[in-house]
Amino acid sequence: MPGEKLAIVVKGFPRLSETFVARELAALEARGISFTLHALRAPGADCGLVKHDVKAVPQYLPEYLHEQPSAVAAAILTAARRPNFFVAWRKFRLDLGSEFTQARIRRFGQACVLAAQLPESIRHVHAHFAHSPGSVARYAACLRGLSYSVSAHAKDIWTAPDWDLRHKLDDAAFFTVCNRAGFERLNELQSSGTLHLIHHGVPRKLIVAAPRFQSRDGSRHDDPVRIVAVARAVDKKGLRLLLGALKQIPPSLALRLDHYGGGELLDELKQATRSFGLEARLTWHGAVAHSVIIAALDQSDLFVMANRVSGDGDRDGIPNALLEAQARGVCVLASRAGSVDEAVTDGHSGRLVEPGDEDAFLQALCALVRNPEERCAFAAAAITQRRQTFDAEAGYDRISRLLNERMQA
Repeated sequence: MPGEKLAIVVKGFPRLSETFVARELAALEARGISFTLHALRAPGADCGLVKHDVKAVPQYLPEYLHEQPSAVAAAILTAARRPNFFVAWRKFRLDLGSEFTQARIRRFGQACVLAAQLPESIRHVHAHFAHSPGSVARYAACLRGLSYSVSAHAKDIWTAPDWDLRHKLDDAAFFTVCNRAGFERLNELQSSGTLHLIHHGVPRKLIVAAPRFQSRDGSRHDDPVRIVAVARAVDKKGLRLLLGALKQIPPSLALRLDHYGGGELLDELKQATRSFGLEARLTWHGAVAHSVIIAALDQSDLFVMANRVSGDGDRDGIPNALLEAQARGVCVLASRAGSVDEAVTDGHSGRLVEPGDEDAFLQALCALVRNPEERCAFAAAAITQRRQTFDAEAGYDRISRLLNERMQA
């Protein structure tokens, strides 16, 4: 689009697991910031479930270079004639020396295509996620002689190697990160002082005035305590632990758990549910639209998240689903992994247990199921916290100011 001064790079668009990205993009447009939008991959099968108001039309880079060989070759030849090509090439070769992989080569090829896509009016490139999108944005910005920045989130902070993050932090005009644990990790690596902690926050319209009255205490099988879990079926979400705890709950305690989310472990978890004989207590709904999640939260007594640090170091920051559960007045039980304790104060606005401690999770779950008064008190405290902190609009204002400064530089 002619006249745009900002280009934004994302992994894919739209993505159900990254609805917070779509919200931020729409918020930037509402603040008068227009941009070109570039995605590293085509939208997935769940894209139809994503409702968004983003006006920018995404342009899709070749996910694999061999899929569009002519376009990639033409972009590389064009890039080779740019004045900054050898500067970008040196950055790429330095990275390749530390990580000689097809993925790294693919990022440079995608960056050449992106550099060719960018209108001449572009002054700044911003990436969501510090790993693949951050690499493509960094190389492309260098090829075009532009500044670039990154919004880092969770997996990209914890699974990217230190050297890669250092290179990106050193080159970036600024980095934002949405949780304190991630901020502390990146702060140890940076030398430029361009790191900003900006929480995702919750849209004000999602925050209810007060929690629903609660009376279910697990004593009536015709009216069980309703529990909801919203999480992708991946290792760091701790769903195996949640299932293990659920199978140990006494049959006399009446509860029902509904899980929402897709993911690679879903078939395994469904099979385990059948093996444990838990079909009457647990339903796996799969990926659903955000409106369905909100409706489920509004009918629930308790939100659970058994999140953990996975084997490769991946972990959540502050899960958006958890913030939304609090905003809707639902009591939260979660593991103290990532930055969850930024949003949940144990014993005040919810319950936290140590990651991987199935017995502690089980005991806390049973106690909350039996105590509707405590659930309601925790939920009320969480609503107050959400009104006072993690305001999405304040975060959008801050990122808007940072981007406007770069576009005007």
